[in-house]
Amino acid sequence: MKKVMTIAGSDSGGGAGIQADLKAFAANGVHGTSAITAITAQNTVAVTDVLALPPSLVANQIDAIIDDIGADAVKTGMLANSAIIGTVAERIRAHSLSPVVIDPVMVTSTGAPLFQDDSVEAIRNLLMPLASVVTPNTREAAVLTGEQIVTLDDMRHAARSLVESTGAAAVLVKGGHFDGPATDVLYDGSDFTVFTEERIDTTSNHGTGCTLASSIAANLAKGDDLPTAVGNAKAYVTNAMRAATPIGAGHGPLNHFYMLGSGD
Repeated sequence: MKKVMTIAGSDSGGGAGIQADLKAFAANGVHGTSAITAITAQNTVAVTDVLALPPSLVANQIDAIIDDIGADAVKTGMLANSAIIGTVAERIRAHSLSPVVIDPVMVTSTGAPLFQDDSVEAIRNLLMPLASVVTPNTREAAVLTGEQIVTLDDMRHAARSLVESTGAAAVLVKGGHFDGPATDVLYDGSDFTVFTEERIDTTSNHGTGCTLASSIAANLAKGDDLPTAVGNAKAYVTNAMRAATPIGAGHGPLNHFYMLGSGD
């Protein structure tokens, strides 16, 4: 069985972060391991507290996993601050980890910030050059590029700009915040690929970005090429949203194991 490691924060509500990543790994047929970067107190309504772990502890988790279990792919999520970002980048290089899927998590679906101000440049300069693919939504891509993104052409421009300016191998700009069908744009340094799925009208959408990036990493670990990995991951997320039952008063989790039935 292929092994995939997530390096991300913990979500006490179980909808995003490490919890979503591990569920997505299992649902996509790989063994998941985790290096936790931060602990959050959150539910479907709000994030009420965040504690970033010491960078040395993050590094020790990564080393422990690689020294014994190994990783056929890596996915990063919430990294909290520039010190952790630098440590994660250093350990990725030290262990020659690849492929690497970077989800540049910056805010929650409720609008709570999940990074410090100096983290944007650290992500761009230290982490993105190591990426097989980076998966920002339009809001995150706007922060990373400093440009407004309101159209499909803007998404294409942002994806190309981030590849050319950071050295990332590919960038997938996600259009989930736009109206109309859910459309994402992938640029791999030479070609654009557009992915479109039905937009699901639901409040069960917490952790969609985490789940998509984790599913891409799982598919890459199993040998899919990047467009196939992205397309299959996007279809999986759409089905998991469609099958979800509302949980909590705000934005609830997906049904990561919809293929097993409702569980009622």
